[in-house]
Amino acid sequence: MSKQRIAFQGELGANSHEACVAAFPDMEPVPHATFEEAFEAVRGGDCQLGMIPVENSIAGRVADVHHLLPSSGLKIIGERFKPIHFHLMANPGVTLDQVTTAVSMPIALGQCRRTLRRMGLKTEAAGDTAGAAKRLAEQPDPTRAAVSPALCAEIYGLDILARDIEDEHHNTTRFLVMTADANPPPPPFTQPCVTSFIFRVKNLPAALYKALGGFATNGVNMTKLESYMENGAFTATFFYAEVDGRPEDIGLARAFEELSFFSERFEILGVYPADPFRSR
Repeated sequence: MSKQRIAFQGELGANSHEACVAAFPDMEPVPHATFEEAFEAVRGGDCQLGMIPVENSIAGRVADVHHLLPSSGLKIIGERFKPIHFHLMANPGVTLDQVTTAVSMPIALGQCRRTLRRMGLKTEAAGDTAGAAKRLAEQPDPTRAAVSPALCAEIYGLDILARDIEDEHHNTTRFLVMTADANPPPPPFTQPCVTSFIFRVKNLPAALYKALGGFATNGVNMTKLESYMENGAFTATFFYAEVDGRPEDIGLARAFEELSFFSERFEILGVYPADPFRSR
């Protein structure tokens, strides 16, 4: 029987690829050029799951993902926190003193800025971390090195010249695990859970204040609340939120009832076990 498949955005060797391997070692990771293509692979049945990064402890939320989540037609069934480590890698036989330029995506170069400056290296932007390693393997150059995850060295036959060059070693990315199943099985009751949802409040004075009041009065811990615009309209502000608990918990059920009264749209995107990383 063929392996089940899990979609991610990026080239083979990307941090998202590493996250897939760590969380689902028995599944086949499948790369996609864009988040839209990764979502479509899950929605269309080519892949059974998707592994999507949503935020980083240093860089903040991943652009565009919050816009895509509500329209994806997918449900969130899990989360994974992955410590991010970058390595400086070059073509076989190249030594560090030969390298003059480090190549990677801007966000990765920014997270290694102090280390690269200390090494005396210039930087050059690439589309993504794994893509920089792949290009170096295809077009060898002793003056260039890629800043990429360790898996890239294994996949593209590169040598690691310096390990863990990120400036902040608490650098962590949070991923969401997505499924096309409209009614996925509920998580075990023995595990603490997170509920993700979106809403848009009615155009009334203090509507947001009133919509959120039920979470306070019912003792519900809201761990995330982010706003984003839909279709470029300044008046159509959506909110993406996460809370501890399950919709059937009496306190959260009452909070959602109050939220719905003051909202013109409300949708639960997923109920899933909290990653143990949260308690560290």
